[in-house]
Amino acid sequence: MGLLISGVALWALAHYFKRLAPARRAAMGDKGKGLVAGAIGLSLLLMIFGYRGAEFIPVYSPLPGMGHLNNLLMFVSIYLFGVGSSKGVLASKLRHPMLLGMAVWGVAHLVVNGDLASVILFGGLILWAISEMLIINRAEGPWDAPEPGPRSKDFKLVGLTFLIYAVIAGIHTFLGYNPFLGTYG
Repeated sequence: MGLLISGVALWALAHYFKRLAPARRAAMGDKGKGLVAGAIGLSLLLMIFGYRGAEFIPVYSPLPGMGHLNNLLMFVSIYLFGVGSSKGVLASKLRHPMLLGMAVWGVAHLVVNGDLASVILFGGLILWAISEMLIINRAEGPWDAPEPGPRSKDFKLVGLTFLIYAVIAGIHTFLGYNPFLGTYG
């Protein structure tokens, strides 16, 4: 579990760095960008290997059929990840769509995984996403929402979301975690 916890902690710290120490981060220039990117890359490796190597310690039993809710939440999560870049109507309604997508992603995984490693990984990333939103809101103050773009961009994002969802589902199936079984555990 040590690798997993270290990975989640490093992920959070690397992302907090710009917000909690802006002068220090700015003074580092491009070298700082590389350092943060390296820390995030290392954190991903630590989380992947830590999660895959963690002993299964049950914390709770997911309810039957939660795979369906997971699939729906994952679709919503992927859509939210793209909202900020889509420049459609929804981009003018949500201040932190990517961080909200990350929180939904974490919830989606917790409804089907009740082991300690999952609680640490997905719960930790949910807490990070929520705290990151709060830190940004505090640092930047009130949000000036952009003008809404055309609704057609939101609809185009739905199509792209289906494509990305299919790729992610295919990877999960290849790894032995078929997301279409309907119930897990």
